[in-house]
Amino acid sequence: MSECLLEVKELCTYFHTEAGEVRAVNGVSFSLEAGKILGIVGESGSGKSVTAYSIMQILAENGRIASGEVLYKGQDVTKFNKSQLKGFRGKVCSIIFQDPMTSLNPVFTIGFQLEEAILLHTGKNKAQARERAIEMLTLVGVNQPDKRVKQYPHELSGGMRQRVMIAMALACEPDVLIADEPTTALDVTIQAQILELMQELQKKLGMAIILVTHDLGVIADMCDEIIVMYGGRVCERGNAEDIFYNPKHEYTKGLLRSIPSIKNAKEKLVPIAGTPINLLNMPKGCAFSSRCDSAMKICLTEMPEEVRLGDTHLASCWVNVKEMMKDGGAKE
Repeated sequence: MSECLLEVKELCTYFHTEAGEVRAVNGVSFSLEAGKILGIVGESGSGKSVTAYSIMQILAENGRIASGEVLYKGQDVTKFNKSQLKGFRGKVCSIIFQDPMTSLNPVFTIGFQLEEAILLHTGKNKAQARERAIEMLTLVGVNQPDKRVKQYPHELSGGMRQRVMIAMALACEPDVLIADEPTTALDVTIQAQILELMQELQKKLGMAIILVTHDLGVIADMCDEIIVMYGGRVCERGNAEDIFYNPKHEYTKGLLRSIPSIKNAKEKLVPIAGTPINLLNMPKGCAFSSRCDSAMKICLTEMPEEVRLGDTHLASCWVNVKEMMKDGGAKE
């Protein structure tokens, strides 16, 4: 049985604003085993990035973890002091941010920024850190690494900067790598290269990965488990076969209908109706109810519990409960 590295239990992360309290993450739970890849999918504002930042404890000043736990090998990261967090970030758990151009400091060379992380988290000296930086750039497929360490971020292409970010995240060989929309600003060809690179490194280094994305197509072949989020909550979870071939939440079905494919090349894509939920004014019931064609009266007033639909498949949707009750009645 694989070791459970990271466990998130009923995580709630809120942000205080002038307009009120934004409940960005509202009761999210999942676990991550060593050597596995977990995909977190959802549209902008669903809470997936905030979940990642909560794990790393890098929230904005107006953000706070209101309740819940983030357990790394049984230790609650939310209770860590500054010294413990310094050892956790980078060395144990690293993150690749969405935009490498804004994540890298424009006034320092690539080599300096890579070496800084290595010197901070390991016992290496300056010369050893430079050697490690060049080694990591080589590992992630950056050509002429001896030359690149002397260059500044603006001198590299988007794909090259993303590789540098991956090298920086992996320099201290973390147990957990969080990739927050790692291919957002890249063209399709480079996207495929970056994802393939992450898979190769994951197999080589044996680390666990949390891949945060809004694109279901990106993670189809990568993830051992997929979590679909909406309105700060998990609405469905399962493996790729469960999510892609047997979706049970109306939001997941909507996401899949909006993905272009060869089968529907001549048909118009069907977007999800309505607008994203207002996190300042969350409904009592299902967060997706106002945009759902199958919504019932109970969906507006009561939050559905997670229903197990298979060994690996769970969904929070009243439609499933209704169907199960029908099936039960038919059998009787």
